Amino acid sequence: MSKLGLITKGLLKENPTFVLVLGMCPTLATTTSAMNGLEMGLATMFVLILSNIVISLIAPVVPDKVHIPVYIVVIATFVTLLQLLMQAYTPDVYETLGLFIPLIVVNCIVLGRAEAFASKNSVVDSALDGIGIGVGFTLTLTVIGIVREVLGSGSVFGWKFIAGDGMLAFVMAPGAFLVLGYLMVLFNKLAKR
Repeated sequence: MSKLGLITKGLLKENPTFVLVLGMCPTLATTTSAMNGLEMGLATMFVLILSNIVISLIAPVVPDKVHIPVYIVVIATFVTLLQLLMQAYTPDVYETLGLFIPLIVVNCIVLGRAEAFASKNSVVDSALDGIGIGVGFTLTLTVIGIVREVLGSGSVFGWKFIAGDGMLAFVMAPGAFLVLGYLMVLFNKLAKR
């Protein structure tokens, strides 16, 4: 696969949210606004890229019996680094995303890419895969957040452009499921063209 193909597959062919249906916990919980979706996507992408690189480097020397625990330790290391950086430099973002930052450790997107791709490919290809899957995840979280924020509060990225309160259901759990379902159908219909 070409280097460009490694990046673009995360956008369409292997989109983690709309095609592979992975990472549903942060997808549903953190997309109450476009900014939250963007921030969670970027945080996951940071961990994904760095863990893919390190796992690609160490995979040849890790015994098969312990590769999953080793990968989890690598991922947890980058999540801890992310938490410390967020607490130091973006405490508001860390406060908003809260519990979902540590849960990146067990996010099936990150662990799945480590197992399925990074452990079997070169460092450069693994980094590009992390970028592609990370961008795809970030874009889907942001789009879901935009739709939920527009319908739920009449704003986007905090900019209010519709008077009134909007439909509260869209910033709650039922709205997350509805928006995700309709966007999945739309994405898959358009992707088949």
